[in-house]
Amino acid sequence: MKRVRTALLLVPIGVYAALFAPRPICLAVIAVFACLCFREYARMTGSPAALGFAAGLFLLLAPPDRTTVIVSLTVLACMCLPLAAADPEKAVVRSGMLLLGILYVFGAWKTAILLRDVDQPPLRHLTAGRHWLMFALMVNWFGDTGAYYAGRKFGRHKLAPAISPGKTWEGAVASALTAIIFGLTYLPLAITGTSFLKAGLLALAANVAGQAGDLAESAIKRGAGVKDSGTLLPGHGGMLDRVDSTLFALPVLYAAVTLLHIS
Repeated sequence: MKRVRTALLLVPIGVYAALFAPRPICLAVIAVFACLCFREYARMTGSPAALGFAAGLFLLLAPPDRTTVIVSLTVLACMCLPLAAADPEKAVVRSGMLLLGILYVFGAWKTAILLRDVDQPPLRHLTAGRHWLMFALMVNWFGDTGAYYAGRKFGRHKLAPAISPGKTWEGAVASALTAIIFGLTYLPLAITGTSFLKAGLLALAANVAGQAGDLAESAIKRGAGVKDSGTLLPGHGGMLDRVDSTLFALPVLYAAVTLLHIS
């Protein structure tokens, strides 16, 4: 029931921000989500949070043509941190984790903003970019739900026991199938010109990326010696636990939509 109550809170926020909110409100929601995720990441890894928040928000809210400059300055700032540290060896590791977290969290949410700004034929007065973002947010929420229930009932074969003992191959397959069903249902209706083949492939790509993201975040938690990234969301753990798959799916979908010109 805790998972259901949490979903009933987060899903309406996600739907409103992706589809209907004015751009400033959408940016504000994404910025809040990103900061909550990075706060948990910094606690787990011992990264200097202040610089991470500052650099991450600049990256998140800057115009696309300034992104490269901000990333470059962030790299230089992180490389300079060990210079004044009492223990340079440990400081280098912490600086590397800080840079990784900025790009991992804020970089992924940046692609959410860019995805929403994609300009393609609209449906019912909503730009296609809003539907792309909605799809990116929802596809792995559906997939995670399928994996959770199928894994509990049918899970027998461990997927990655050293990293996440609770995940099974049966749950992974159920996650992919659930995501594909959602993609086949949503994308052809929402995005003009999207075939069933493209919808299925995009859903599968987003799901595979999302499952990799889930395992990657589990590896971070394993290294930090914690079960959850936080306690913000009852039934889920922390915000990062809830959106770890989304953080990997967003860049993959943005690359597919823009670089590969899939629409």
